[in-house]
Amino acid sequence: MSDLPNCPECNCEYTYENGTLFVCPECAHEWSRSEAGELDQPRVWKDANGNILQDGDTVTVIKDLKVRGASSVLKGGTKVKNIRLVEGDHDIDCKIDGFGAMQLKSEFVKKG
Repeated sequence: MSDLPNCPECNCEYTYENGTLFVCPECAHEWSRSEAGELDQPRVWKDANGNILQDGDTVTVIKDLKVRGASSVLKGGTKVKNIRLVEGDHDIDCKIDGFGAMQLKSEFVKKG
C-alpha cells in the first residue's frame, strides 16, 4: 500500500512522485508536497524491503550496479557501512572499499 496522497482533483489512489511533484496518472493533475500538506513532515528513507534507514546504518547492495567512470561493477551483496542520508535522486552518501566515495539509491540496498 502506498503512502502517497490521493489525487485532490479526482481522488485517484494511483499517484506517483516525479521529482518534487506528485502526479495523477488518470487526470494528469500535478501538485507539490506543500499543496499536499506534507511540508512539515520530515522525509523518511526506506530500503528495497520497506525498512526505515537512518544515518550510520549498515546496508547491503541487492544487485550488481554499474559504476559510472569505473571499469568494474559494484557486486550485489557488498556491505556498505556508516551511510549518510541526503536529499536527491541518489539519497545515500557512502564510502565503499575499492571504489571510494559514492552515492547510491536507497531502492538498491537492504538494511543489515
